[in-house]
Amino acid sequence: MNHQQVISLLLDIGDAVCEHVYRSLQTQKVEQLSAVVKDAEEDTIYAIDREVEDIILPMLEKEAAALGGIHLIAEGMGETGSVLLPEGIKENEAALRIIMDPIDGTRGIMYNKRSAFFLAAAAPNQPGEMYLHDLEVAVMTEIPTSKAYLSDAFFARRGQGAQARQKNLLSGEVKPLSFRPSGSPTIIGGFAQIARFFPPGKSLLAEIEEELVLTLADVVPGKALVFEDQYISSGGQLYELLCGHDRFVADLRTALYRQLEKSGTVTGLCCHPYDVCATLIGEEAGIHITDIYGQPLNVPLNLTHSVDWIGYANAAIRQEVEPVLQNIFKKLNWIV
Repeated sequence: MNHQQVISLLLDIGDAVCEHVYRSLQTQKVEQLSAVVKDAEEDTIYAIDREVEDIILPMLEKEAAALGGIHLIAEGMGETGSVLLPEGIKENEAALRIIMDPIDGTRGIMYNKRSAFFLAAAAPNQPGEMYLHDLEVAVMTEIPTSKAYLSDAFFARRGQGAQARQKNLLSGEVKPLSFRPSGSPTIIGGFAQIARFFPPGKSLLAEIEEELVLTLADVVPGKALVFEDQYISSGGQLYELLCGHDRFVADLRTALYRQLEKSGTVTGLCCHPYDVCATLIGEEAGIHITDIYGQPLNVPLNLTHSVDWIGYANAAIRQEVEPVLQNIFKKLNWIV
């Protein structure tokens, strides 16, 4: 696997997706972009998602033979979300496996509310099931709203750290971008949150967050202990950790829904592997990313697996927060 070649290709695709969506936001109405074209098992596919397929597949097809063949796993791509390139190649013949979320944060960007992200990661293809820890390179590219003009892109190779660059979408200028996750030893006084995007179960997640914060700090009249930012995008959550904006984030919807299902409650949308495929960038930047058991996050590279993940900006914040969270999870019987 030529790591630099793959990173460059994924960055180019991310740029192309970004520029297409950026233009679409300026020329199409919300009703056009938000039209539902497919209700897939993994998620709802909107018109804005479908548009970028015609950009991504030709770019991959052009390089597929030189890369030894590609097995692409991508939300909403093709009929099944699994595509083999070049045409006619068999799954076990492909040298490269890529997992991709062409637009992570579709709901935010199609209403022109907040940046979405192109997410992609790759590994040498192996027979059978592969996992997050098999991924050797990752890329994430910001797709800004129509009122913005800068797009940040992050990329990493396992064991070699994370890098970033910024592109001016008006001039085309690209320059290196420096970034650093928060160095604070505490979540108190900063942005820290448990994701609770929609019902059911929002109240329970809020209770967990409140218990966590009140265990770590005493309420002071007239003072805020922590601030929250419900960014409806896993890529966006990772971005906020990378840039030092957020100190802690947890997406616990899978564990929550397992509990709610016991009482017959109809549950909602979970995080999936393609949503977290770029976490290698966070790990290479020093962010601690785990599952609810405190183990390094490692999930199958497919479209349907449900994922819980927790991100700590640094080791000190993990040391502060994780023991309290683990105790709460045990009380809820989410972990043994």
